[in-house]
Amino acid sequence: MKKRFLATVLAGAMVMGLAGCSGGADSTTATTAEQKADTATETKTEGGESKADASTATSDWKPASTVSIVVPAGAGGNTDLSARVFAQYAKELTGVDFIVVNANGAAGSVAANQVLSAEPDGTTFLYGHNLVNVANIAGVTDYNYTAFKLGPTFAKDPAQQLYVNSEKYKNLDEFIEAAKAAPGQMKACTEVGAYTYYELLAFEKEAGIDLDLVDVGSNSDKIAAMLSGQVDLMPGAYINCKDYLTAGQFTCIGAPTEERYDLIKDIPPLKEQGIDLVYPDCDFSFYFPKDTSDEIITWYENLVQQILDDPKAQEAVANVDMMPYYLNAADSEKNDEEIFNTIQEIAKSVEQ
Repeated sequence: MKKRFLATVLAGAMVMGLAGCSGGADSTTATTAEQKADTATETKTEGGESKADASTATSDWKPASTVSIVVPAGAGGNTDLSARVFAQYAKELTGVDFIVVNANGAAGSVAANQVLSAEPDGTTFLYGHNLVNVANIAGVTDYNYTAFKLGPTFAKDPAQQLYVNSEKYKNLDEFIEAAKAAPGQMKACTEVGAYTYYELLAFEKEAGIDLDLVDVGSNSDKIAAMLSGQVDLMPGAYINCKDYLTAGQFTCIGAPTEERYDLIKDIPPLKEQGIDLVYPDCDFSFYFPKDTSDEIITWYENLVQQILDDPKAQEAVANVDMMPYYLNAADSEKNDEEIFNTIQEIAKSVEQ
């Protein structure tokens, strides 16, 4: 397997880079809250179950204590913020306290191991996406989604887009031309087993380039390394990069999506630019300890449906630059299986 690992970027340069960020939400790239709320409603109907298709099963179970939502990411990113939206509305509906536990590290395995070792009593679950599967395929862990009991899916984020420093590159063609002129020298942020690991390997293959994949740490560390010019390419979620787009510091050279999402409608898919790469979106589901009862899962299914039926909750999800997306537990498991198989095929293709 093609594993190239992984330089460290100086912390001082990171701090200086972050200080250079200028925020703002008035760019044409940004989406207004009202527009995002409209998109959220549409996405829920098209992507997940509609009310008419929703399960009518009931559950008399209710958490007897505070629920820990274990997040495989630091505070402030899309995973963390959407988990907090769920926690807020879940408490309003049930009176139960839901707390977000940030457990970043080791390609998500720090958080996953906390849940795998927890009691199957419904008070601890992992909130995440196909990171669990990528880490397994890359050999970082010996488990995948099948080690858990799947609960419902709550939100969707488009596959992470590719960002470059605007002072260096203006578009995809410029970046590829520069990479071909300096094989193995231009740096891109990821880590072995991270969600973006195979995305970048597949991008290299389809673009006919060779990049130096480096691990520079957290999302904020990656942004700092980009701003300082120490790395050339960063896959990122829109919420983490939009302010830098607005400020003219980043340019997005494409998204590995099948089509344009309203959330990132100004960002062209790579396919539109001649790069045949579609990577799985981030579908954020609940992963419970394996022996969790069906009654508990049903309770969470009903709770997520109630939350996503609320226009205010839909808007709250949209305001963290994600799309409300409901799947029941059975469909979540099928979805994870499809994602696992897709990424496994991508992994095989880049190993050839």
